[in-house]
Amino acid sequence: MRLVDYSSIIKKAWANFDGSVQIDTIQDISARVSTNHVFKVTFEDGDHIIAKLSYFGKYEQFLEDHQIIHALANNLLYPFENVLAKSLVRDGQVYTYRHRDGFLDAWVVFYNPIRIQLKLPRRLEDHHIQLLGREIARFHKACSRVSPVLPKSSKTLRSDTWDLLDLLETETGQFEHRMHIDELKRQCELFLANRQKLVAGTVETMPVFVDWNIGNFSVTNDLELYSRWDYDWFRISYRVMDFYFFSRVVSNAGDRTVFSYVIGPLMEDRFLLFLKEYHRVFPLTENEIRFLPEAYRFFILNYVIKYGRYFFHRTYAIKLQQEAYDIYFPSIDTFDADKILKALGI
Repeated sequence: MRLVDYSSIIKKAWANFDGSVQIDTIQDISARVSTNHVFKVTFEDGDHIIAKLSYFGKYEQFLEDHQIIHALANNLLYPFENVLAKSLVRDGQVYTYRHRDGFLDAWVVFYNPIRIQLKLPRRLEDHHIQLLGREIARFHKACSRVSPVLPKSSKTLRSDTWDLLDLLETETGQFEHRMHIDELKRQCELFLANRQKLVAGTVETMPVFVDWNIGNFSVTNDLELYSRWDYDWFRISYRVMDFYFFSRVVSNAGDRTVFSYVIGPLMEDRFLLFLKEYHRVFPLTENEIRFLPEAYRFFILNYVIKYGRYFFHRTYAIKLQQEAYDIYFPSIDTFDADKILKALGI
């Protein structure tokens, strides 16, 4: 497959949006850890915007995601009204550009640059963890209040799991996962059953950003949330989906440079400290705590098994997938929900 000329696509997208303003340079500022490509677009007058280009998945889902994010960014109330970058709009709607040339179907969205303050230390001290726990609880509360005015999402935990089950019935799925078909089906059924038992219809869904990490949000001196600029992994879901990633942020090992899906951070006393502070501001329920390992199971099924070969280098994807069967899935049973419930007084 020939190389994709990203700059050319972005230039066409911008010309379609506003041909009166000329682009000077386009700089790739992608984190290179996902299927999205991010660029700084600088104009001849020195102003700049951010462009995100993607060709993974479906255009309709790309558009839906950014319509939801845009609605969220414009409806969050003080003190979070400026946390998310604002997409550029035309005729009152988020502007997206779709590029198709036979072999490639790619989509572009533009958004205004967002201001950044401080990054968290790579390893947090106890007082950092306590401040962060309270702040994320306040942010989740704000997201919860906005939920009723957001557009509906077609992407759910259940639909994503069904997609994997469907994939396992295809020739591609049968070949790629030929050694583990029965185990994957069992893991999917476990997830669906526990979702139904613990949270379906009883636990509120809200906007969550399931890939928070130290690298893609900034805070003030008092660890108040200041900005969150990476739009990857956004969804409407259960708030506990964010907790797996925050358990990694507050882990004793600190921010990880080598990605893994070990369950250990969920069981650290440091994460329990985070949950205690969160719980004081925005109380958790017993079923949400018991659902925590299911969030972990979902990430393995969806982002390691189903999409691993798209998100990671092939060698690393194969390593993660093998570890899923040898380490990750077996470790789910080690999660001690009763310990957390007792500590939280639930």
